Amino acid sequence: MPDVILRLALPSPLRRLFDYKAPASMARQALTPGMRIRVPFGRREMIGVLVEVCAQSEVPADKLKPASALLDPVSPIPPSLFKLCLWTAQYYQHSLGDTLSWALPTLLRQGEPAEMRQERFWHIAPGARLEDPRIARAPRQRDALKTLAQHPHGVAHSLLAKLNLNKDSLDLLLAKELVQIEVRRHSPALRHEHWLAQPELPLNDEQRDAFDAVREGFGGFGAFLLAGVTGSGKTEVYLQLIRETLEAGKQALVLIPEINLGPQTLARFEQRFNARIALLHSAVNDRERLDAWLAARDGEADIIIGTRSALFTPMKNPGLIIIDEEHDGSYKQQEGLRYHARDLALVRAHQENIPILLGSATPSLETLHNALTGRYRLLRMNQRAGGARPPRMLRLDVKSLPLDSGISGPLQQAIRQTLEAGQQVLVFLNRRGFAPTLLCHDCGWLSECPRCDARMTVHQRSGVLRCHHCGYDERLPHQCPQCNHVDLRPVGAGTERAEERLKVLFPDYPILRVDRDSTARKDAMHNLFTTIQRGQPSILVGTQMLAKGHHFPRVTLVAILDADGGLFSGDFRASEHMAQLIVQVAGRAGRAEEPGKVIIQTHLADHPLLVQLTEQGYFAFAEQALDERRAAGLPPYSHLALLRAEAHKPGQAEGFLDEACAAAERLVAEQR
Repeated sequence: MPDVILRLALPSPLRRLFDYKAPASMARQALTPGMRIRVPFGRREMIGVLVEVCAQSEVPADKLKPASALLDPVSPIPPSLFKLCLWTAQYYQHSLGDTLSWALPTLLRQGEPAEMRQERFWHIAPGARLEDPRIARAPRQRDALKTLAQHPHGVAHSLLAKLNLNKDSLDLLLAKELVQIEVRRHSPALRHEHWLAQPELPLNDEQRDAFDAVREGFGGFGAFLLAGVTGSGKTEVYLQLIRETLEAGKQALVLIPEINLGPQTLARFEQRFNARIALLHSAVNDRERLDAWLAARDGEADIIIGTRSALFTPMKNPGLIIIDEEHDGSYKQQEGLRYHARDLALVRAHQENIPILLGSATPSLETLHNALTGRYRLLRMNQRAGGARPPRMLRLDVKSLPLDSGISGPLQQAIRQTLEAGQQVLVFLNRRGFAPTLLCHDCGWLSECPRCDARMTVHQRSGVLRCHHCGYDERLPHQCPQCNHVDLRPVGAGTERAEERLKVLFPDYPILRVDRDSTARKDAMHNLFTTIQRGQPSILVGTQMLAKGHHFPRVTLVAILDADGGLFSGDFRASEHMAQLIVQVAGRAGRAEEPGKVIIQTHLADHPLLVQLTEQGYFAFAEQALDERRAAGLPPYSHLALLRAEAHKPGQAEGFLDEACAAAERLVAEQR
């Protein structure tokens, strides 16, 4: 029998495939791309993914190592996902092995079986009655039997405590043959005949037009941009399109930008639908993630909700992809496999031949350009749902005003008036920590990171200097490391400093800080938002986490402490990101029956971009920004590649970049 050559993709940065010899027992099996195979690699073993089976190899036969074990009877990776990974690896210039590894749940990468976990389920036994005389004087057993009777499909053993079911009582009922135990696969939920758990809201004319346009595109690929102002009811359009998808027997994938939006999105979907919903993001444990991934692959999850990595979740019957807040930078993966989930979702929708809906109040200029040039269909929603009025946006010139931890006198007065009226205030500062840097007032030393060129941020509460670029941190010094003087001063203001000062200025009101530091603990975000939703007069102070899809009905004043950072930057997208943040944060004001007001502190109150944004809105700003991009030959009117080098010594990175620059110049010259 001739040798069977296994060509594998291994989780390695090397952009090549690796050949192994199939042992006789493995060669006799039906081998298909996507199967996981354990192989020796150097002094260790790795788990690779089969790409193809060959009869020959460039490696001499006596040098080919035999594969160790075939881990799957059938490929756990559907052909559609395998195809997407092939495209991703080629387009983003990444190794196929790393790409496939990135697409798989952690447990599959580690060699665990591609099976949902088996779990014990407690059922009421056929013929069991609450009136059984054997439990007449056993109230706990009667209560347990009554609870099981309310769950005809059984109760998972892991949920006993949640339902207040006593294990000892169940064991006694089991001995009396009044209950039974069944061991079966754990599936997220069971399919329902009726999808709607609560009535749908009536759509206004703009919502109806958007809904009809996307629904007409069902059955084939189509890209739609739903550009709706904050509070215009985009989510209701999503929900009704998903209902249409479910009724057609298809699955829907919904991507959200932030983990913290997961619970509230899940809650809203669970309130609306009798559907099997899978939630995938980095905060769910490995077992839960694998179960959800397999449920989606096997058609046992109807709606899949997740952050950018959920894009690689296979679907047995794909019907619709929705990207909420498509402009958000969180969709861009910055480490390992660097990809943009929005762009890759468009590729996936095209490969799967299904519609994709991109939603945002502030679309990225690339997406807006594609819509204006006809590549996507543009759907506009300009009215706030329920007749809510848009907030008034005021530019507050602070050039000659003293700032107290970044807060001017007129802003303090506006905050006080809002709190005294029984409303809530949102204070936005997109800079976490206490201060952006630490300065020695004697010699001018600045707290620069020893591992990179960035300045280290002062974190007063935890007593550290932390680099927000590379993660390096050290204890906060008590004296200057350069001149040994003790006159060290925090320069600028971050959310910690603003929070501290607001507590002094408004001691009678709760101050709630929302940033990555304050929400690091489990359930911290949920607890914060529960407090906010009670509606008591309070001040929310935080970073861009506050701008992402949250609903604060009692917030009527939004204060943006510093709008100037995006106006002067080496990044040509900085002004776009600034405008998106301002509009998104402003959208938190006055979303219920209360009108809202937005105060933007700036030293450049007459800057054309700020004037246009606050007086004419985001789309007027975007059209002007696109004109400037066209004139400058910048994306989306050209292609731009970024070469980035990381090294512990600056000279190494600079040397590599010099060589890369010279090579790029030669390449450009050859293309002319």
